[in-house]
Amino acid sequence: MDIIELLPRLHLLRFPVSQAYLWRDGDELTLIDAGPIGAGRTIADAITALGRAPQDVRRIVLTHFHEDHVGGAGEFAALHGAEVLAHPSDAPFVRGERPGPPPVFEEWERPIHAEAVRQLPTGTPLPPRSVTDVTDGDVLGFGGGAHVVHVPGHTDGSIALFLPAVGVLFTGDTVAAAPADGTPMPGVFNLDRTRLLASISRLADLGAEAACFGHGAPVMTGAASVLRSLGQDFSERP
Repeated sequence: MDIIELLPRLHLLRFPVSQAYLWRDGDELTLIDAGPIGAGRTIADAITALGRAPQDVRRIVLTHFHEDHVGGAGEFAALHGAEVLAHPSDAPFVRGERPGPPPVFEEWERPIHAEAVRQLPTGTPLPPRSVTDVTDGDVLGFGGGAHVVHVPGHTDGSIALFLPAVGVLFTGDTVAAAPADGTPMPGVFNLDRTRLLASISRLADLGAEAACFGHGAPVMTGAASVLRSLGQDFSERP
């Protein structure tokens, strides 16, 4: 896993397939997403390498239920006591009560998905003991007030987090950066692409300066303009 400083208070934790983000407020840390199965200990080691204690993580906010983003959440929470939060539409899948619905693939996405699955660790994730529901309009206690934005499309319970005090937006898989050249693009492997594009338009209206994606390099300046262009340039297949 790579550890990349994006801002003095923000680090990207990059896994072979997905990534998570670590935000710092004084003595408290917040983890946005938690990597694949087995990532809990790896994340703890990364936090230690940054000179902090894993117990400083107060909360893990999950942007959606897919295994490459939630696989390490239960493990980390069991080891270090962090609260796990997710939208109620995705929370049953995070808790392992039943499998989540599969994506509605476009044909060009199938080989990309197969390669991603090949790179993911195998095994059974440890579900969090409890998951706290967060819904659209909630404000969480980090980053000067983190606004929860419901962005259905990738999954029914996908959320983004916007920190207006610092202009930082975490999009989850609603937006990604293309593997080939890092160009921002709408997320793939969605339940409903039309809803996803509408969600991107909503995110563009927030006026974020930086946008941190679930996959690929973030956009650190002019993010709102970049997001606004996606709904126009990708109204059809990307």
